[in-house]
Amino acid sequence: MADFLHSAGLLLVLLNPFLVIVYLIDVVQKLDFASFCKVLLRATTISLVVFCSFAIAGDAFFNNIMQADFASLQIFGGIIFLLIGIQFVFKGNATIEILRGESENLAGAIAMPILIGPGTISASVIIGERHDSLSACSVILCAEIVSTLIMLLLKVLHDYVKPRKEPLVNRYIEVAGRITALFVGTISIEMIMQGIQTWAHKM
Repeated sequence: MADFLHSAGLLLVLLNPFLVIVYLIDVVQKLDFASFCKVLLRATTISLVVFCSFAIAGDAFFNNIMQADFASLQIFGGIIFLLIGIQFVFKGNATIEILRGESENLAGAIAMPILIGPGTISASVIIGERHDSLSACSVILCAEIVSTLIMLLLKVLHDYVKPRKEPLVNRYIEVAGRITALFVGTISIEMIMQGIQTWAHKM
């Protein structure tokens, strides 16, 4: 049970629903709860399929199909997250809107690159190495459910508070976004260092 919770916590930290809801604030503000729930569930389903696939395929996917080392993904993912974190510190919410673009398929645009990224893919591979296929998929499902429920709760809170305290909500979104960007930067450095250490051990 301890390993199960530790693995679920790893993925949940990288999914970070508190950060994701800040990234999706324009979507939160534009859509009503039912529409937001529908889009989010589609995005979650897409990411769930991808994460479970990587958990089952594991490191063999990179070695046998991509002919690349898993450490390469860790380093590249860390660099991408680092750039996103730096831009978010200086540009705020505009950063994620640029990344997501004006996609007609909003669920797909949320799934990639917001939910599905090098960090969460790396976590899925690690979870697949720690557990058998069924347990790994169960871990991922639990983390996804918790993350989705938290984001839906935050959507409800936003819709309730904003009409009464709109300036306060806007200020919180701006500050929270920049603070959580520091968290993203820290995780990105950790990913880069882990990738370098993995390479060093194989030399």
